[in-house]
Amino acid sequence: MPPGAAAPPHVHEGHETAIYVLEGEVEMRWGARLEETLVARAGDFVYIPAGMPHAPRNVSDVAPARAVAARTDPNAQESTVALPELA
Repeated sequence: MPPGAAAPPHVHEGHETAIYVLEGEVEMRWGARLEETLVARAGDFVYIPAGMPHAPRNVSDVAPARAVAARTDPNAQESTVALPELA
């Protein structure tokens, strides 16, 4: 994730996501109204259940964040649903 980048709120319907942070810091908001927040750092593991609204953001304005993500659906991007009402 480039410095300062953020993904809009979205949900992956019907499949889970597992993320292992390699470097940087990523703020993850999640929950029905994105009411929960955590900051994941290098070495942290983040699990996102199927159907859970979430929105990641690189905390740094100067350093990239890198992670490995795995999803239980080979068509993960095709089943992504944007949630602009949570932006």
